[in-house]
Amino acid sequence: MTEVRRPVGDPVRGDPATRPVARAIEGRFVRLEPLDPDAHARGLFRRSHATSEDEEIWTYMTYGPFDGLEEMRSWLVAAAASTDPLFFAVVDRDMAEPVGVVSVMSIDPAMRRLELGNIWYVRSAQRGRANTEAAYLVLREAFGSWGYRRAEWKCDALNARSRAAAERLGFTFEGVFRQAVVYKGRNRDTAWFSMLDVEWPRVRAAMERWFDAEPGAVSLGTPTAG
Repeated sequence: MTEVRRPVGDPVRGDPATRPVARAIEGRFVRLEPLDPDAHARGLFRRSHATSEDEEIWTYMTYGPFDGLEEMRSWLVAAAASTDPLFFAVVDRDMAEPVGVVSVMSIDPAMRRLELGNIWYVRSAQRGRANTEAAYLVLREAFGSWGYRRAEWKCDALNARSRAAAERLGFTFEGVFRQAVVYKGRNRDTAWFSMLDVEWPRVRAAMERWFDAEPGAVSLGTPTAG
């Protein structure tokens, strides 16, 4: 009998990735701190609920806005106890105040993939150095210290800002999973993006050039292109 040779994937070598643990991660502009309700609740609530415009950040989140500081604190207590998602507060170093939250989730050390999720920032920190460096720090750890091959970014397909942020940071659009989630009583088609370990050096270099430049002098753009 003639052997039929079918195409298979490239060999993958290396040990399973390391499971992330809660610890501080230092950057130039921000510091990622393990989520701490006592340290972070008041500042996060004040900056994310001051006006109706501030509360728009909750539109595409599965939680929020909160009916008061104590309700947010209760959510933060539960989030801080979780290991998947593993939550970090994003603390602006100049202000020494929390300006957002990011997590790593869907953590699969054996398959060496994880997801950046539960990402939200107060309006003043959006599309600036704070949220860009927070993503940079997580990706640096994921592809470096932790040893992952793939990082994912998922969002409501109607969330134009999140989709633009993913592409701006160098993630590649992979498609839309239709009717993937129901939240807040409504449908969510989920847009999927990914970044691979082989793409990270180029993305990292583009981000670091952007950090080094004067604000507005360089566009981060799509660092995976060219």
